[in-house]
Amino acid sequence: MSWLDEIKWDDRGLVPAIAQDYKTGENLMVAWMNRESLELSVSEGRAIYWSRSRQKLWRKGEESGNVQQLHAIRLDCDADVIQLSVEQIGDVACHTGRRSCFYRKLNSESGEWQVETDVLKDPALLYAKEDTKGE
Repeated sequence: MSWLDEIKWDDRGLVPAIAQDYKTGENLMVAWMNRESLELSVSEGRAIYWSRSRQKLWRKGEESGNVQQLHAIRLDCDADVIQLSVEQIGDVACHTGRRSCFYRKLNSESGEWQVETDVLKDPALLYAKEDTKGE
């Protein structure tokens, strides 16, 4: 039995993965992984996810340059959630240009979500494609 067989994959062959800063434990983001992305993450030493919207492998940082270098992988007690301990290269994990995707906190008094952190990099610049005219 492979270590991959111990994971409880959902009916689409996916498992949620929480990326955490390996030094601080800060939650950076949640994404999805399939068997191939998890195997590749281990072999390449970097976070590789499965993009549900694009239906393809997604190497974190392939467009933005904000790679997640893998330090450890953990499986929760129910074997249905992966935790990745990562070093966030470039300091931005979220597509909004923030360090973490978890930048909104509920204000229980007002019942509103409040933004706690600033944008570090403009998302338009983070994901800008090079001009390909003339190619």
